Amino acid sequence: MPSFHNGAVEIAYLDEGEGDPILLVHGFASTKNVNWVYPAWVSELKKNGRRVIALDNRGHGDSAKLYDPEAYHIGTMAGDVSALMDHLNIERADIMGYSLGSRMTAWLARSQPQRLRSAIFGGIGIGLIEGGGPGENVAAALEAPSLEDVTDPVGRTFRAFADQTRSDRRALAACLRGSRRLMTADEAAGISVPVLIAVGSADDIAGSADALGKIIPGSQVLNIANRDHMRAVGDKVYKTGVLDFLSRRR
Repeated sequence: MPSFHNGAVEIAYLDEGEGDPILLVHGFASTKNVNWVYPAWVSELKKNGRRVIALDNRGHGDSAKLYDPEAYHIGTMAGDVSALMDHLNIERADIMGYSLGSRMTAWLARSQPQRLRSAIFGGIGIGLIEGGGPGENVAAALEAPSLEDVTDPVGRTFRAFADQTRSDRRALAACLRGSRRLMTADEAAGISVPVLIAVGSADDIAGSADALGKIIPGSQVLNIANRDHMRAVGDKVYKTGVLDFLSRRR
């Protein structure tokens, strides 16, 4: 698996296929494989003529594990994505995030719009601005001795997921505490690249996609019926909607 260094931090990534590039940025406690390879996103996008690049976020997967929350500022994590683009000599690309990956993508869309042909925010709605996502209860669950010691239901969900992905739970807790900066409504309203917001209708973590869509000018909303935060990732409605959105970015 290839990797590169952004400063002292080693970042693992995959780079497959040919055509217009799309970067995929996974969610908290996930990996490029769990979020994008296993649910067939990579193969589907390649089949549709795209060059697909996906990284393991710092603290996740095969990338470097860091234990200082300050190393996980959302702008710093987003900087790993633009540094990967520089490493691969990609000037501009479509970028699709999921959950935390969407927060990173939104940061890039606001701060470096010239690098994005479009942005897809999967698994994040108004939670981008008003909270949403895992909080200190999840960090505590990650640091608990075992899953049996966790009583908070959201904490249990993320702890079980972290155990399933064999993640470094101490690095994840640091990531969670360091990356919690929210975007203001004014910042979100300043996003000027084409945006698709895709959220499961049963997702109680992301917040309302429609509410975020009313704030980001010209954005499109895709509601993924009967899917929660974990199960929306590989849904065929999500894939079809994204492929349609991308087909109109010529």
